[in-house]
This record gives sequence, structure tokens and C-alpha cells, in this order.
Amino acid sequence: MFRRYILIFSGFLLVISACTVLNTATPPPTSIPTNAPIGTLAPTLVITPGPTSEEPTKTPYPTSALSAQLDSEINLIQTQVVEERQLQPNATVPVVLLTTSELRTNVINDFLADYTDEKISDDVLELSIIGLLKPDFDLRTLYIDLLSEQVAGYYDNETKEMFVVSDTGFEGPERLTYSHEYTHALQDQNYNIDHGLNYNDDACEKDSERCAAVQALIEGDAVLSQTLWYQYYATAQDQAQIAQYYNSLKSPVYDSAPAFLKEDFVFPYNQGATFVQDIYSSGGWSAVNAVYHNPPVDTEQILHPSLYPSDKPITVTLPDLLSTLGTGWREVDRNTMGEWYTYLILADGDNTSARLSNSDAQTAAAGWGGDQYLVLHNDSANLTVFLMKTVWDTTNDASQFASSFQQYANARFGVKLTKRGDTSVWSYSGGYSSLQLSGSTTIWISAPDVSTAETVASLVQP
Repeated sequence: MFRRYILIFSGFLLVISACTVLNTATPPPTSIPTNAPIGTLAPTLVITPGPTSEEPTKTPYPTSALSAQLDSEINLIQTQVVEERQLQPNATVPVVLLTTSELRTNVINDFLADYTDEKISDDVLELSIIGLLKPDFDLRTLYIDLLSEQVAGYYDNETKEMFVVSDTGFEGPERLTYSHEYTHALQDQNYNIDHGLNYNDDACEKDSERCAAVQALIEGDAVLSQTLWYQYYATAQDQAQIAQYYNSLKSPVYDSAPAFLKEDFVFPYNQGATFVQDIYSSGGWSAVNAVYHNPPVDTEQILHPSLYPSDKPITVTLPDLLSTLGTGWREVDRNTMGEWYTYLILADGDNTSARLSNSDAQTAAAGWGGDQYLVLHNDSANLTVFLMKTVWDTTNDASQFASSFQQYANARFGVKLTKRGDTSVWSYSGGYSSLQLSGSTTIWISAPDVSTAETVASLVQP
């Protein structure tokens, strides 16, 4: 799924969501005093001179020599975060100071290093066949513009370095961001984001649904941590500067992004914070820390914290269709859609007239049990096939989804459904779609024509 790429950037904070839950967190089980002891809980910064030709660095930029004042302020925030987050550091975190321009360039280059034009093209293909994007949407430009607009400093869990903007001052917004990002450093040192949580490019490409859940844990934890830092440690000046910053914040690129993308960007911060806060409310940080040893496995658990950890997804497997479809076809993607993206398809599609209300889409997607989907494409003929098999918790859940999907599809495809036994079909200019309902299973097929759709349907059993 497309989201596997944006999710890899767990280190940077989308500033439009940084303070969305500042007033929602419950007090910690044991109140943290405002005069908490300072000085020995967090390690001091690594401050080294710039590299020579014999001293290579992990990044194009050397670890920065900080002023005494900035060194003191950063170490104080680290100590405060360690105190309230209740995770102990086991290594120093080098701080790299970059100008706003350098920071943006760094993030964009890192992001695009793995996100090739071919992958971008395949993502647009996939997102358009499920109705979330126009087929000709310029996703690459949107990402570059969005990253240029939103990056406010980040922790890099590959290089183990903290990147901080050097030309805007280290005031309330930057201090709040640092508290969030230093939480990521503590997570990484204690649980190993890349290998311990298996949250990396390769793993997320194979199972984007699990990675969406893991990122919601990571970011939700950091949002709650920054919230408590704000409540217990932010000075009156910090609070005034943060309020001024967010009151004047403009984000035209984000505001103009496709509806589903805006929701997906903030999912790990907003829904993730709700999930983590639910865990925290029941047992404090020790309960949250325990989750890292048994991470959530799908977005259903994030959206419904009461289902964590007992409700596991049902395994669904689709057959190989390439040999049946013939030469020229390739498998673009095979993955899990999950409850969250099922909701987005119904609520935030590109066709505004086809969007269901948030509550109707949530009801339709709830009861998701497990799924697998396939996207196949014939490059020479420019033809695409989409197949998604979903097993729901109950027959009523499957019927509820089917009913909502029929309403959505009638509007999206511009034609009313035709019933063929237990299957609803839509035949329209340029394509053919069907939804089969059988007990607690639904099968959604989109194909260039009825013949191809029937060929695919014959290979997939409810």
C-alpha cells in the first residue's frame, strides 16, 4: 500500500498535528512535580568539531558544536523527557544543526532516495483504481512541496542523530518539537525501531497494515510524551510562543492535498495518540512500555483500543492471477487494506459525490476481520485489475459493508448496480466492477471489462 513510504519517516513531525491533543491527555498516575530533579537523568550531548577528510560522518553534515546556552537548553529538555516518559537513555544523541533550507533538502533527498519514479507511478495507479486519486495526479510534486512546508526537525533512527533547525531560534515550537523527537530517540534506544519493531522499508513494503499500526504506536507515544512535557515543563514563554505559532500557522500545500491523504498523514498522530492514551490511562507508562513487547498488528486495534491485543486479523490469501491473465501482466502490489483504508475509500475518495459521511463509513468499515488485495497492470495495454477479498467478523458486518459499498459505487461509477445472484455489478465507460457478498465474505473486483472480471472471479472463492 502507498502509505508504506510516508510511514518510514517516523522521525519528522508534521507540524499541523503537533498540538492537536495538548488538552486531552489525562494526568499521569503519579503527578510529575514541576521542580523535578535535573542534571543526571539524560546524557549530555556529543559536541565534536567539524570533520576532516579522515573523519567521515554518517550524514553530509558534521555533529554541530552547540553554544553553551543551546547545549544547556537541549540537555534540560532531554532530562525532562526522560523524567516524564520513564524511559532511560543508553546512548548520547548527536545534534546536527541545519538551516531550514538544509533540513528540507536533507529530508527530501532521504525520502526520494528509496521512493523512485516507478514506485510513485505504481502508487498513483493503485490509489486511482480504488478511487482515492485521479490517474494523472502528480504525487511526487505534492510530496516535495509538502515536506518543504511541514518539516520542523526530526530524529533519524538510521543515523541515530537529531536534526534541529538553526536559523529560526530555539523557542517554544522548537522546544516542543524536540520533546517529541527525543521521545523517538528513547524509543529507538530501548526497543530498536528498525529491527526490534521491524519497522523498516522492506518490512513495511511487505505488510503496510502492520507498519501503520506500529507507527501509530510510535507517534502516539511521542504525542502523549510531548503533551505531558508541555503541561509540566513548558514555561509561560514557551506556551505563549507555541500559541502564537499555531494561531498564525498556514499550510496551503497540506490544505490542498487530496482528502484521504490529509487524513492518512495525521492518522498516526491523532488516532495513535488516542490508542496510546487509552493504554496509558489504564496503567501509566509501564503499560505503554509493555505494548512495545507485543505491538499492535493492524489499524483495527488502533481504531478500537479495546480490541488490543486479543483481536488478531484473519489471514486471507489470494491466488496468483498472472498465469491466468496471460502475457504482459505484472503484479503491482499484494497487501492488506485494513480497516483504516477501507474507511478512507468510502469517506474520502476523489469523487466527492461518492463520499459517505464519516459515521456511515466508520460503521461500514467496522467489523473488518482481515483481507488481502491484489493490483495487476498490463503496461503495454494500460489495463489494470484490482481484487480485494475481505472476511468480516460477522455476516451482519459483511452485509453492512456491502450495503454501504453499493451506495458508494452507484455514485462513484455513475450507474446503478445490477444484481446477479449474490453479486452487485457496475458496468460503465472504461471499466467494470463487482462486489460479491457471501456469508461473512465480500469480494471486490475492478477490471477493464466483464470478461476479465469474470475470469478473475472464477479463481476466487468466498
